[in-house]
Amino acid sequence: MAEITPNKKKRKTYKGLAITELIIILGLVCGLSWDLFIRDRGNSKNEPAVPASKQVSASSSEDPGARTKAVIEKEETFYQLSGKKILYNDGALGQVYLPVFENVPACSLDMNDLVTRNGYSFYRENGNITSIAGIDVSEYQHDINWEQVKAAGVDFAIIRVGYRTYGGGELNFDTKFKENIEQADAAGVKVGVYFFSQAVTTEEAIEEADFVLDAIKPYNITYPVVFDWELIYGETARTDSVTVDMLADCCVSFCERVKSAGYTPMIYQNKNTSLMKLDLPRLTAYDFWLAEYNTAPTYYYDFQMWQYSSTGYIPGIEGSVDMNICFRDYSAPAPEEPSQPSSEPTSETTAAAASSTATTTAATTATDSATTTTVTTASKSASTSATATTTAAATAAAASTTATNPKE
Repeated sequence: MAEITPNKKKRKTYKGLAITELIIILGLVCGLSWDLFIRDRGNSKNEPAVPASKQVSASSSEDPGARTKAVIEKEETFYQLSGKKILYNDGALGQVYLPVFENVPACSLDMNDLVTRNGYSFYRENGNITSIAGIDVSEYQHDINWEQVKAAGVDFAIIRVGYRTYGGGELNFDTKFKENIEQADAAGVKVGVYFFSQAVTTEEAIEEADFVLDAIKPYNITYPVVFDWELIYGETARTDSVTVDMLADCCVSFCERVKSAGYTPMIYQNKNTSLMKLDLPRLTAYDFWLAEYNTAPTYYYDFQMWQYSSTGYIPGIEGSVDMNICFRDYSAPAPEEPSQPSSEPTSETTAAAASSTATTTAATTATDSATTTTVTTASKSASTSATATTTAAATAAAASTTATNPKE
């Protein structure tokens, strides 16, 4: 038998290891090839092909945010920024920064002309009081002596018609609506109305508008019909998940319904919710009622009515009441359009002079040779009752200085 040397043993060992490694590598390669190519082809033969259009549709339905973004991109030209910024303090976030919308009118009031005395606010222009004193009331003010309210200098009242519950969404009348609106009107207080909304769809906003319009039909409404949509704090409400777009849609739906019935629509909102939740560029067609409890409003944009306190005192009302001033007299008749001159001669058309030697036919001759003149009568524009406004506001200011009107 031939003798095996140590070097030959080593070579055989290395060769065996190399063959083993080669087998392992070949196995891995075969496994990967099966996983990547052969198995996928087998599966694809058993599955029908999906058209590209269906693939796009499926991906769109699974990502609603993409559709929302596309809509926003199409409407971006509607939101023009002026480069200015709003800084205000938020209870949770501290100082908050917001860009200013260029196409939303800024407040034009001069806050130096705003005066607060003994808890009553009024606005002066050129030394004269031009704001109008008002309140807003509901069943929470109980029985109201409207004669005393009028005598205290209150010129207008915004009265709650009803409300939608924030839990079940039912519509309800304010229990004092009929009594308040009839007695306020009888006392000479001009009236508008509001509805406390918890609408979550445009259909519900229209339903609320119709509810109000049916209720106020018998009455003399000279001030706005107000959409009062509010967030509910401290409890779960059906409106918690209402989006910015849906809230704006509800505002537009309510206001357009009111406008179509011949009334002036208005939106009520507090400062923070207005800046953070209202889509203001979409709502510039409607007057705005600002709620901001302060000695002077700090709201950047324009508003026609200001609710400056929820703890006011007015003779004739038990307990506290919301205090307001209005910067426009809604009860004043709108200016009439000037009448257009008639193209036909009127009865006021006169004949020119006749000849001094006219005969019995002179009248006919004079008529034929007359110069026709058309007399145009311009319609007078209705003037606003500034004097009445000044007197009412001055009365409110005077009443505030008496011992019967303490600031609560």
